[in-house]
Amino acid sequence: MRLQPLNGRLTKPSYAFPDRTLRLIRVLQGYSVAELEQLMGINPKLALQTFERFRNWAMDGHETEQHKALLAYTGEVYNGLKAHTLSAVQWDYAQKHLRILSGLYGVLRPFDPVQPYRLEMGIRMSVGKSTNLYNFWANRISDRLKADLDASGSRVLINLASNEYTKVGRLKRLGARVITPVFKELKGDRYQMVTMYAKKARGMMTRFIIEHNLTEPGPMKLFDNEGYFYNEPLSTESEWVFTR
Repeated sequence: MRLQPLNGRLTKPSYAFPDRTLRLIRVLQGYSVAELEQLMGINPKLALQTFERFRNWAMDGHETEQHKALLAYTGEVYNGLKAHTLSAVQWDYAQKHLRILSGLYGVLRPFDPVQPYRLEMGIRMSVGKSTNLYNFWANRISDRLKADLDASGSRVLINLASNEYTKVGRLKRLGARVITPVFKELKGDRYQMVTMYAKKARGMMTRFIIEHNLTEPGPMKLFDNEGYFYNEPLSTESEWVFTR
């Protein structure tokens, strides 16, 4: 992944799961370039870059190339979010309310430091008795999310993760109301989800929540970025559909 320059404060990495992360790194350091290429389904150039990053990983966490988690990732979701343009007040709100799920780190807050890496949650790699990362993380991620919800006093979680990452969150264990925004495009006479647009829209909704300092889900229905609107007839209590 391409990373942004580090600036401003970082939070202690102990929030995440450093022991679990290092265990994954040690396993990944045992893969050759060719094995990483096959495991991750990437081209030789990316496989070599990934191999070198794992080989040179700073096991003590004291790495000069560290980046705020919210600035570390690229892709359509983060294009929609545009985190680099958030104000200091908005960053503070995000630090309290936004959580990023990671195949390598488990759960991250916006200011948490990350080193450059590549590891999707859906990759089928064995770690000890775990045959994939969902088993490896087990209930740890949902336990951390539940603790953060309890600390916030909120009983509502807005799920803007992809299905790949929602699965590891085991959201039914949270004991909270979970609302999943879904974004669809009008194609002919039907509304359909187009992955590229839906990813960007999830980032835009994240920014909308941050910009408006939301503490209740209701105002999310006013989201109208780039032509989307809340489609009540298509929505349910747990799945809010936005169409354009």
